[in-house]
Amino acid sequence: MNRRAWLLFILVSVLWGIPYFLIKIAIDDLSPLLVVAGRCAIGAACLIPVALIRGTLGALRGHLGVVAGLAAVHIVGPFLLITYGETHISSSLTGILIAIEPVVIALMMAGSEPITGIRIAGLVAGFAGVVVLVGLDVSGDRWGMIGAGMVLLAALSYAYATKLVQQRLSDLPPDALTAGTTGISTLVLIPFALFRLPSAGSVGAHAWLALAGLGVLCTALAMLAFYRLIALAGSNKAGLVTYVNPVVAAVLGVALLSEPVGIGTVAGFLLIVAGCWLSTRPVRTAPAKELVNAA
Repeated sequence: MNRRAWLLFILVSVLWGIPYFLIKIAIDDLSPLLVVAGRCAIGAACLIPVALIRGTLGALRGHLGVVAGLAAVHIVGPFLLITYGETHISSSLTGILIAIEPVVIALMMAGSEPITGIRIAGLVAGFAGVVVLVGLDVSGDRWGMIGAGMVLLAALSYAYATKLVQQRLSDLPPDALTAGTTGISTLVLIPFALFRLPSAGSVGAHAWLALAGLGVLCTALAMLAFYRLIALAGSNKAGLVTYVNPVVAAVLGVALLSEPVGIGTVAGFLLIVAGCWLSTRPVRTAPAKELVNAA
């Protein structure tokens, strides 16, 4: 990756390590549905004017169907799954479970990037990490298992969305794409969120501030940077932001929310990181000269 891609990688890694902490704060006073709808609405309010000023919204013509699909698998679905999932599990565990995403991307891209023995070892290690996390950290807790399952489904959705952007939408301006996905998501969610409005005075300033951070930083800015990163580096490398996300999520959860970190959390995290690294290593191809000699 070039220098610009690395800067975007670092930015997205940090911005997408923060949401799990902010979601935990926001759902103290706000319903998960309202948090997701508000996050999307704030993101759209930031992004649509930018796209209008730059005159890039016209690039969405002919792509609205795919953009709507991306909104479903990259925003509406995973945002709801993660936010509802966090009502049952910690923010640090949520961030670690999302780290399985690069393994899923490697599987999805197997057609264009063959799965070698090393990659198979990585996939096994990543899956073992999830088993350790779910088996030791939420074993015996039915709602904890459900919450973990919801987060894993969100990771699958994120992986597919990353692949979709690279294969179908990487040529679109990132500001237009993010404006389109957040705008569509807002239109879908707001009618339902209106039925979950809180009563006057029941929401603390901390919840509103967390929601604002989710919308401006973790949605508008992060998605803008992520779509650009996919265009520059490809889906496999862009998906590796989840190497850093769990670290940020765990540090914030433990330091500011006093969330416990057990042996299962540490062991599962190390297995997932090892699995992601192995399963996303570039495939070495024999030089042309060697291939000719072999023939």
